[in-house]
Amino acid sequence: MTDVAHRTSGDDRSPPPADLAGGRRLPAHDPGPSSPASVASPASVASSASVAPIASPTVDLLENGPRHRPSPWLVIGVLVVALVAACVLGAGMGAFSIPPGEILSSLLAHLGIGSGAVADPMGESLLWEIRFPRVAMAVIVGASLGCAGAAMQGTFSNPLAEPGTVGVSSGAVLGAVAQIVVGFALFGALSLPVAAFVGGLLTVLLVYWSARSDGRTEVVTLILTGIAINAFAGAVIGLLTFFSDDAELRSIVFWTLGSMAQATWQKVAIITPFAVLGLGFAFACAGRLDLLALGERPARHLGIDVERLRITMLTIIAVLTAAAVAVSGQILFVGLVIPHLVRMVAGPGHKLLLPASALLGATILVLADLVARTVAAPAEVPLGVLTALIGAPFFFWQLRRTRARQGGWA
Repeated sequence: MTDVAHRTSGDDRSPPPADLAGGRRLPAHDPGPSSPASVASPASVASSASVAPIASPTVDLLENGPRHRPSPWLVIGVLVVALVAACVLGAGMGAFSIPPGEILSSLLAHLGIGSGAVADPMGESLLWEIRFPRVAMAVIVGASLGCAGAAMQGTFSNPLAEPGTVGVSSGAVLGAVAQIVVGFALFGALSLPVAAFVGGLLTVLLVYWSARSDGRTEVVTLILTGIAINAFAGAVIGLLTFFSDDAELRSIVFWTLGSMAQATWQKVAIITPFAVLGLGFAFACAGRLDLLALGERPARHLGIDVERLRITMLTIIAVLTAAAVAVSGQILFVGLVIPHLVRMVAGPGHKLLLPASALLGATILVLADLVARTVAAPAEVPLGVLTALIGAPFFFWQLRRTRARQGGWA
């Protein structure tokens, strides 16, 4: 009693406790002798001392005011309109320009709705044999990579995660390079995309199997294992490149830098089922990813099997990314940057984040492919190089912005 009375007296008053939400000091208060709440129990003191300052949505709301986000339907509608406009631009612009009206007439005619066509027969052939397959592949690849990136960041609760983190991109490139150098043609003209797809899936399985221990998979272990597998795959790709001849080297450059130049309706038809299934399953898991964002323990208390969810999401991410890389090569920063752009406008909820990332990824990649084939015409800038040139500075800006808002990395 003497010690408690001494600690609560005006002569030896401890500093006010820190506000748990923001680390601020609460104003000093001198309760009188009639206030029993002034004597803190040892349990409450220990509890308050053990809790680190955390960010609270409630405190953020009080300090910064409510965040007015646009309606989800408005976001999706704007992105759909942007994608349609990008597809029209991608199909019409180039060395041979085709007006938007003729593009629409030709499209409706092939759908059996009208009888119009491009005025120039060469333009009609160019539209359906080169432009439309290229735009369609860019849409599928961009949507797959954008959604896979958002799903990857949600699965690991890490804003720096992207499909390449678990080795699927490098594994797909390794499979393609191995097919180019070794020359096996079990599936004919489709041997190269099949080898890339299988290589991506096998790499993810290897990463997951290597990181799994005692029936569980730690996120940090999985990411570090993916980095190690990426380094090993890069070394093997370098070794195969060293032993390749000039023709093989040109093909290897395509897969390591990325391009839509080899788009065909056959390749579009092959990857579309994988993309549709992957996107559908990813959208179906959006609610569980929102619960996982609360933390592993709260998610388990809410009935989420965290380990099974991570296995499911890894499979979806592997299918989406392997299918994309199998036909386009390695395209960097799409899966990393696109989800951050969507979160700035639509917020972190995965029910909107995943489809919006797919739509924005498709739009960005169609426009990037248009720039890649027109900015240095008649030559073509590798698409992976262009996305890296744009994505890397944005990512650096995002890092600086995050650091400034948090007051440091600690």
